[in-house]
Amino acid sequence: MTLSRRACCMLCLTGLLIMLKTSSGQPVLFSQPKSPRIANYDIDVRLDAKARLLHGRQVLHWRNTAGHAVEDLQFHLYLNGFRNDQSTFMRESRDRHRVETLSEEGWGYIQIDSLTNTAGEEWLPRTAFIQPDDGNPNDKTVLHLLLPTPLNPGKTITLHMAFTAKLPEPPMARTGVKSEFVMAGQWFPKIGVYENSAWNCHQFHAHSEFYADFGVYNVNITVPKDYIVGATGLCYATTENPDSTVTHRYHAEDVHDFAWTASPDFIVLNGESQDVKIRALVQKDHASMAERYLKAAEIAVAWFQDQYGDYPYPNLTVVDPRRGAGAAGGMEYPTLITAWGAYGQPQGFRALEMVIMHEFGHNYWYHLVATNEFEEAWLDEGINTFSEMQILADTYGHAGNMIDLCGIRVSDAHLQRMGYIAEPGLDPVLQPAWKYYSGSDYSSMSYNKPGLMLLTLQNMVGRETMNRILRTWLERWRFKHPRSSDFIAVVNEVTGQNFDGFFDQALRTTAVLDYSVSEISSDEVEESRGLNFFPADSIAADSAADSAAIALTTTALTADTLDASGFEPDSASLRQKAKPDSTEQAAEEKLYCSTVKVRRLGEFILPVELQMIFSDGDTLIEKWDGKERWHAFSITRPARLLSAAIDAENKILLDVQLTNNSRTLERPSRGKAKLTARLLFWTQFFMDMPKFFNLFTVFSPNL
Repeated sequence: MTLSRRACCMLCLTGLLIMLKTSSGQPVLFSQPKSPRIANYDIDVRLDAKARLLHGRQVLHWRNTAGHAVEDLQFHLYLNGFRNDQSTFMRESRDRHRVETLSEEGWGYIQIDSLTNTAGEEWLPRTAFIQPDDGNPNDKTVLHLLLPTPLNPGKTITLHMAFTAKLPEPPMARTGVKSEFVMAGQWFPKIGVYENSAWNCHQFHAHSEFYADFGVYNVNITVPKDYIVGATGLCYATTENPDSTVTHRYHAEDVHDFAWTASPDFIVLNGESQDVKIRALVQKDHASMAERYLKAAEIAVAWFQDQYGDYPYPNLTVVDPRRGAGAAGGMEYPTLITAWGAYGQPQGFRALEMVIMHEFGHNYWYHLVATNEFEEAWLDEGINTFSEMQILADTYGHAGNMIDLCGIRVSDAHLQRMGYIAEPGLDPVLQPAWKYYSGSDYSSMSYNKPGLMLLTLQNMVGRETMNRILRTWLERWRFKHPRSSDFIAVVNEVTGQNFDGFFDQALRTTAVLDYSVSEISSDEVEESRGLNFFPADSIAADSAADSAAIALTTTALTADTLDASGFEPDSASLRQKAKPDSTEQAAEEKLYCSTVKVRRLGEFILPVELQMIFSDGDTLIEKWDGKERWHAFSITRPARLLSAAIDAENKILLDVQLTNNSRTLERPSRGKAKLTARLLFWTQFFMDMPKFFNLFTVFSPNL
């Protein structure tokens, strides 16, 4: 998408709308709401930089969209996950490298100081902490409020809350402080989602993220005057205060979260991509890489709009955390993302670009299509990982798009495979995020496997169709809360095929996909030996007839025996010929009986193709439905079989073992054999140590 007439109109319209003011002075971004606007916040927060405290007051306007009265409300108090080592988050995080050793002053928390209605009645005594997921009495991350009177359908309740919050130091799990650097994520009392006649308000877990309703946010952030601030939405005004502080006034519409950052040490870069203003806040000691941050964001904005559709917001902020605050990096918020950058990172090592492109992608797959990250993490992480592989391949090429240094070329797809094949069958993809065997298994089942699943799907249906799937997914479900079944329905609708079985296996089971070529042979056909009881003339006639029949089996299939895909219909073994043979020539030459045995070693069933290459240059493609445990392909033709390979084009990225996909009858020379053995050793070594290359778990655990 270039800066077309539409983009120019959008820029003009945005400018006009920003100039419009409500009675309270906030700008109006959208002339009509884009979301239901169920949860709306007005927040004033003041940073006490020395004490690392946030003092906040918020007014929440929450509307009951259910068809019945609601008797209670539930709130997330995420910062209480860092209150002590007995919270559910900390109990689950003990094996996670992102949990730093904290001093006594380093713990974080959030405390509600008052909670009143519009009449000023104190409702704090009506609250209690609950633990809906694990019953841990020491977990204080969900607050329950029993209303004195049920809230009727369609009615809005307004609550006034005062709170004090302390951010953990150093940052943990996306939020915290380090020296003067502040990253405030999940920092305010946040109402849960009421759906299906119940509250969806989970505790804060180590291996899960978030879920919330859309609304309008007006947030005033007061910080020391030398601090530079970035936040969700647009800053429409600043006010200097007598106490050497500045209040930054932000407004955001149709978002389901709000985050902000502040530091006196940011370098500010400004850019633009299509109709989106981009602001990068980069650490001074990353100045040499500053342009890479901005360039990656510009590429991401243009690519996602071109591929999938409109990014509706006028701006994007990219935040570079300071040294020692790495746990704040690699996270997405509406219109604001946090990056990750290593000092002296060479151009050919693209972790910096990957993280920015990945996190911006979440502004589509989570901040527009607002799936439940607690319960179905793959719907945002998996789809976004697929998009990440695509944008890196389109931008930097299929080979070496992640690492291209000193002759070493590694693609993002290779890294995703290494992350997946470490332990591919421990858990199904579809389950609550806190129930996975481990943090690495959560990553594998939420990022790696579903990303590879979607890349496999694209190889089956084609890229154009896959783009239509994701564009339809975005158009139909933006500003809503879809589930996995909704995504599968879109796939079936757009493709006109039924992929229920494919997704059932990939998402709901631990089935592993592994097809192999187990045996191949190719032997010259010799004359029959032994006794028979027919006259010599009959034997000669039968032999000639048999030879002609054998030759006929090697001719190209005629058009009336093939379906539109080039395969024989109604057959478990479907043959496609690359080049026709002459029957007369075949009858005169030596004949070879070639046999290939293939096996299904895993439980995942998927149709596969077998490629056979012969000494005369011909290639045969056999298609197998893959349902049996093994299948033998036999063919007699006037050429020796040289090699056989399942999925020769590597379309099936879910196959956990590629080294058993092919066999050859040509014995390599001694030098080649030695080199191949060494290559296979190192390949297997790195496959067995996936975290060596897994940038998700090594460099950016919060992606």
